[in-house]
Amino acid sequence: QVQLVESGGGLVQGGGSLRLSCAASGRIFSIDTMGWYRQAPGRQRELVATITSDGTTNYANSLKGRFTISRDNANNTVYLQSNSLKPDDTAVYYCNADLRPFSFLARTYTYWGQGTQVTVSS
Repeated sequence: QVQLVESGGGLVQGGGSLRLSCAASGRIFSIDTMGWYRQAPGRQRELVATITSDGTTNYANSLKGRFTISRDNANNTVYLQSNSLKPDDTAVYYCNADLRPFSFLARTYTYWGQGTQVTVSS
């Protein structure tokens, strides 16, 4: 069974930094794009950043310069370094991955983690 597990969330003071991690495990043949999304209370889930298997990145325009996505292909892990955090960054952060499990090689499937809470105090 494929799982994505996030870690690294928590409470941080405004202006501080956090590094989120998300590890994919299970019988995985390959992983294409991995990404981070977030959902604040009362708001829709929104894109933070994505990264392809060859390292091409894409960011939400409003977050460029403060957030950096990276990945470790050997360990099926994606990271999100977030700096100069603001109270508006408070949200549940979710990772996802478009991957091919060994059980279904014909196409990619999108898997989601359970989310990790990030709270930024003012």
